[in-house]
Amino acid sequence: SFSICIFQFLVKISFFTGIPEAAPIEVTLFHISTLLITDSSPTKVNLTIGAYRTEEGKPWVLPVVHNAEVALADDALLNHEYLPLLGFDAFSKAATALVLGENSPAIAEGRAFGIQSLSGTGSLRLGADYLHSQCKMDTVYVSKPTWGNHKLVFKTAGFKEVRDYTYWDATNRRVDIERLIKDLEGAPERAVVILHGCAHNPTGMDPTQDQWKQICEVVKRKHLFTFFDIAYQGFASGDADAWAIRYFVSQGVEMIIAQSFAKNFGLYNERVGNLTFVVNDKSTIAGIKSQASLCVRANWSNPPAHGARIIHKVLTTPALRQEWLGCIKTMSTRIKEMRAALQ
Repeated sequence: SFSICIFQFLVKISFFTGIPEAAPIEVTLFHISTLLITDSSPTKVNLTIGAYRTEEGKPWVLPVVHNAEVALADDALLNHEYLPLLGFDAFSKAATALVLGENSPAIAEGRAFGIQSLSGTGSLRLGADYLHSQCKMDTVYVSKPTWGNHKLVFKTAGFKEVRDYTYWDATNRRVDIERLIKDLEGAPERAVVILHGCAHNPTGMDPTQDQWKQICEVVKRKHLFTFFDIAYQGFASGDADAWAIRYFVSQGVEMIIAQSFAKNFGLYNERVGNLTFVVNDKSTIAGIKSQASLCVRANWSNPPAHGARIIHKVLTTPALRQEWLGCIKTMSTRIKEMRAALQ
């Protein structure tokens, strides 16, 4: 009976005993959504999720996306074989050209390339994993405030220090460029700096071109590493949304750029992203790709094809690309109108 008691005691022990319960990530969102549903006010407004909605509050499938999907479904040459570890290369080339510009010297000189990733979050995580494991970087600076997932991504990737740099002047409602520069001046060499390419999340306020130039100068002088996060290209000011990134490239700054196509293509659940590397020495690319392949292999092995094929088809078909630009204008115009109406 003693042995039976010991056995019963042992079987109750779990490898997972003592793990604390984390606060639900979306508890506030769900709570507010419930309040929204039960509120009978005729003038209520839904601000619970960062996704585009129609006048009726419904998700919008971009017509150009639907048309591209129909064309792909009718393509008898397509199959469902695995993509390579680094993804659909034609998509990555189109995505890289979208953010750097079709006539980018970095592309022309063979110093830029992309890796298909899992939307913006996956792109950030792949970049963080790579910088930590291969470049031995362990300090990252994020804006204060910033997107809620930035800190978690870099902490989980092994960064020892996740620090803030001042961004928002709440009193004067502007980018606090003076304190921003001062904070970056105090950063150690080789620290990673996360910069929002456009439509800063959550303030919506971007630096002016002159302010971007100041930021670039301190990045170069202090030998900091630039990591751009651009999740809303096209939503703020059209093609000018990529101005800061292209300026930094023109100044010889090496960088990584995390692109998301969730918002500007309405492909939220397809998880299509691209991680672009811009280097000064193209002889380093073979090594970067080989080591990045190991990071990918250890995470998702290879990415999904459907969304990447849609984006590639749209970006590389002139008529569809023009239609997409029209969709971007429709969404960005309505967003501005809704903000004005809400205010």
